[in-house]
Amino acid sequence: MTTGPGAERFDERRLLIALFGAGIAAFAQLYAPQAVLPDAARELMTSASATALLVSAATLGLAVGVLPWAWVADRLGRVRAMTVAMLGATAVGLAVPFAPSFGLIVAGRAVEGLLVAGVPAVAMAYLTEMLTEQPTGTGAASVVPRAAGTYVAGTSMGGLLGRLVSGGVAELFGWRAGVGAVAVACLIATGLFIWLAPRDRPLRDRPLSGGRYDGGGHGGGHGDGDCGGRVGRLRVLLSPRLLVLDAQGLLLMGGFVAIYNYLGFRLAAEPFGLSSGVVSLVFLAYLAGTWSSARTGRLVVRHGRRRVLIVSAGVMAAGVVATLSGWLPAVLVGLVVLTAGFFGAHAVASGWTPVAAPRARTQAAAVYNLAYYAGSSLFGWLGGVGFALAGWSGTVGMVLVLVALAVSLAAAVLRD
Repeated sequence: MTTGPGAERFDERRLLIALFGAGIAAFAQLYAPQAVLPDAARELMTSASATALLVSAATLGLAVGVLPWAWVADRLGRVRAMTVAMLGATAVGLAVPFAPSFGLIVAGRAVEGLLVAGVPAVAMAYLTEMLTEQPTGTGAASVVPRAAGTYVAGTSMGGLLGRLVSGGVAELFGWRAGVGAVAVACLIATGLFIWLAPRDRPLRDRPLSGGRYDGGGHGGGHGDGDCGGRVGRLRVLLSPRLLVLDAQGLLLMGGFVAIYNYLGFRLAAEPFGLSSGVVSLVFLAYLAGTWSSARTGRLVVRHGRRRVLIVSAGVMAAGVVATLSGWLPAVLVGLVVLTAGFFGAHAVASGWTPVAAPRARTQAAAVYNLAYYAGSSLFGWLGGVGFALAGWSGTVGMVLVLVALAVSLAAAVLRD
């Protein structure tokens, strides 16, 4: 498999644009059904929490897939692994919406999530490695947080694109066509990545997950050294700092997805009564996440990771509270605020993880993403239980508990 002109030489701008495209390709299709869940529920005759499985199945597949993809990337190469993942996910994404039954759609979405996992499992490690190992000084401490924020901005833009396209097309042709149209857009974004992504380090020069260097097929280490390396990496992955960073992904992402999964049901009902096309416009709030995640890198350099993470989570909580209002403008402002806060916190935590584990970057990033999407699947579904029991206040209450726990852990354990 070959890549475009970005492969032959390193260029930070090409790297960032390529990863921005990868974020769009992965996350547009991952969350495309979220804007059309009420329409899908009506056609499939399923409850709100059951219909949310169209999102949760994909994020669960992603959670399961991140660790295997980290192993694949160590052997296949990071750029090649991400390319295979995006092409495979797009192919499945084109077929899944037209499956004849709810069960097949959910199963297909799980497979799609398994394939999409190849992007977040590898992207942060690829970005960190490319920036920190350039002789020109691009690996300065100020560059990695900014670049991580740019990648996360691409993921937020992808989430926005997927929801807007699916909701807009669904208004005219139905929710299945809307989700299928997103897969077509993802194919274009995948092409952008393939064209621009700089080639990662040769396999022979990169440590494998087992701790050895692949020198043309011959390991450079011995059994004892390999075992010691694996034990050392496991100790790092289980360190309090990395576990708390993983918890940020688990708890904050879980709360964030719960809000977006069920807000559409609230806005489609009285007193709002919005159509699916109009509800999809609500996801323009994702632009706040694009802005905040790109801005976060500069704030980290100025104020430190821990402070920016905690303040961002607090901003998210304030936005969540605002969505309790029965006045639509206040709900929309709250959505913008919580989205900005969440993506700010995620940009810090996800960018901090590979930096905190320099000898296990791919594995640390993969574990973070495992927690991140496990939270999306679990709490994204549990938010529907709260919605069924106590309405929107039940969902909001669960999310505030998750944010409070994340902030408490960060304040108690994390240090810059």
